[in-house]
Amino acid sequence: MLFIVCAMILAMLELVSYSRIRTNFPAGETIGGVPVAGMDRQSAGLLLSQTYGMPIEIHYGSAVIQMRPTVASFKLDLDTMLSAADIQRVNQPFWSGFWNYLWGQHLTGTQIPLRATYDEQRLRDFLKNEISARYDLPPTSAEPIPGTANFKPGQPGTTLDIDKAVPLIWNALKSPTNRVVTIPYDSSSAPRPTLDNLQILLKQIIDISQFKGIVELYMDDLQTSQTIHFAHQAGSTTDIKTGIAFSGWSTIKIPVMVSAFRRVSTMPPDSTALVLMQKMIEVSSNESTDLLAQTVIDKNLGPVMVTEDMQTLGLMNTFWGGYFYNGAPLLKKFVTPANSRTDINTGPDPYDQTTPKDLGLLLGDIYACATYNGGALIAAFPGQITQDKCKLMIDYLSHNDINQLIQAGLPAGTVIAHKHGWAVETDGVIHTMGDAALVYSPGGNFILVIFVHDNQQVLFDPADEMVAELARAVYNYFNVPAQ
Repeated sequence: MLFIVCAMILAMLELVSYSRIRTNFPAGETIGGVPVAGMDRQSAGLLLSQTYGMPIEIHYGSAVIQMRPTVASFKLDLDTMLSAADIQRVNQPFWSGFWNYLWGQHLTGTQIPLRATYDEQRLRDFLKNEISARYDLPPTSAEPIPGTANFKPGQPGTTLDIDKAVPLIWNALKSPTNRVVTIPYDSSSAPRPTLDNLQILLKQIIDISQFKGIVELYMDDLQTSQTIHFAHQAGSTTDIKTGIAFSGWSTIKIPVMVSAFRRVSTMPPDSTALVLMQKMIEVSSNESTDLLAQTVIDKNLGPVMVTEDMQTLGLMNTFWGGYFYNGAPLLKKFVTPANSRTDINTGPDPYDQTTPKDLGLLLGDIYACATYNGGALIAAFPGQITQDKCKLMIDYLSHNDINQLIQAGLPAGTVIAHKHGWAVETDGVIHTMGDAALVYSPGGNFILVIFVHDNQQVLFDPADEMVAELARAVYNYFNVPAQ
């Protein structure tokens, strides 16, 4: 009887213990990745709510943002998950389960997957209005360094990639442990300095230079067609109106070359014409220029016909009035909008005149013709000016190697197609110098034309150094080093 009584007491104790275990989740039970072994339904639900209710940590660049799940309307389907976990526990018959319990055969827990929902649009709104709006970094442009021709690099910008961030955050919301997410962003390169900043820098270079005369500068960005065009005198607080008539000197040989190529019927031109063009551009030979015009364009009226070609292109301030040889007659007196001005007079040579913009536009026409087989030259002279001819023009201009003026301000090896010009005038000094260039650079190709004039005298070295510094600043504008 004693053994029977003891056995019954022991059985009652085991039964009570089993009954308590049966009301809780078995060992190894997980719901949504959260261990709930030994917990009742209420405790498990509370733990799940606490676990998935914790904020997730969002890393955006150097910023760390805490986001509560409720921001995205994250909701757990607790009833469904808890009911699924209950199925195996409550479906086993009580007494057979007790018998298995007595023999050490405990109920094995299951792994219930997470069931949850969220509002994607609310998450997107949060990312846009709270994170992107606050933490996106706009790129900053490079800025001129005062007193130099250099630029301080700008800073790249960042823009949150919302489309890629949404699934990453959703995965973090669904994880009980991995609740830190680094969201992606797009980087934007630092923009080039503004043209206004470049123009300010160019004027500062003129102001601090030793050149005290008038400078007119024309620059054309061949990628965007944006231009800078101004006339300025050192120390002046007001700009001079652009479109000043300057003595063209040897820069007029660019129009002569265009007119000659218009009339060359074969490509490549015959050897005589090639040699004359080469000497005209590369060594700036006046004799070769005259002979080329006389043999290829017209023996008597070559300069006038060159001028007519320029007028056909709309370059009304550029003309060649007579040959270069001593004693050559002025074939025609040309009146232009530039030399008709009464506010400024550089005393331009009556034989050849131009403006920086006219030469800049002509170089732009040659570039468009050579690069795209289009532009004003081909439109104005169909069948006479071709892409191959324009390429040859640029090739000749690129062999004008003087390492002065614009070329002196460019890095060694830079391809520059240009023609310069200056002359000692009748009073024995230089008054006007000019250089018209097409520059090829890694950061973009551009046209730069600079003319300088001083009624008293242009001292070569100060003028040369200033023009080189202006060219260096423009080149640096197109080629600001990366941060």
